[in-house]
Amino acid sequence: MSKHEPQALIDELDEILDEERSALVRGELEKIESLVTRKERIIEQLNAIDDLERKELNKVQTKVSRNQELLNSAMDGIRSVATRMAELRKVRKGLDVYDRTGRRSRYGTLSGTRLEKRS
Repeated sequence: MSKHEPQALIDELDEILDEERSALVRGELEKIESLVTRKERIIEQLNAIDDLERKELNKVQTKVSRNQELLNSAMDGIRSVATRMAELRKVRKGLDVYDRTGRRSRYGTLSGTRLEKRS
């Protein structure tokens, strides 16, 4: 595909954006890296085209924005899980409590590193 075929590039970008959305919705984050690489390559080619009309890109721009929101949500979820895991590790090490005078006391746990799974 040459850089003289803008509609073919836009169509390919459109397909990649659909694949990216599908991977994000299904939580298949391992697929995102290769899709981003392909997407960046096509965007570079589109940027090199001087006579490209903005209206031709409106459809894919909407999809880019939608996918960015999904990606941001996925990252928020990952950060939330990481924070929760850090809290669980901290609790396993012990519990800090404060008395009426503001002195801190640490109570260690006896159960070790086992987690209880609840249904």
